[in-house]
Amino acid sequence: MKVYFHRDETMGAKEDVYKKLEGILRVMGLKKGELKIYRLLLEKKRPMRITEIQKELGISERSVRAHVLNLYRKGILQRKLVEQGWLGYVYTATSPRELLERIKNNILKKIDELENEISGD
Repeated sequence: MKVYFHRDETMGAKEDVYKKLEGILRVMGLKKGELKIYRLLLEKKRPMRITEIQKELGISERSVRAHVLNLYRKGILQRKLVEQGWLGYVYTATSPRELLERIKNNILKKIDELENEISGD
């Protein structure tokens, strides 16, 4: 007997968007661990500390710190300094819409710069 599961259309569409976005981020050179962290923060929809990310993904704290720093520097994550009995950062994912807009603007800017250099020859 076969069992068929009803696929929620909004979940399927969101999953497709995530996969396409991950493809673009891979082309930009993001590592597998960085993609996992971005995806986790997107899905959790709440700020998380390094230790929370580490526990959730089961990868070393050192790797998480390195990946998070790279993602933050690239504008893929945002951070906020918090003091709740401890002082440290919590991280959130940049929304896919905002991230795509940044990528698009950056690519267009580089194309314009290159066109200007070519036309100057």
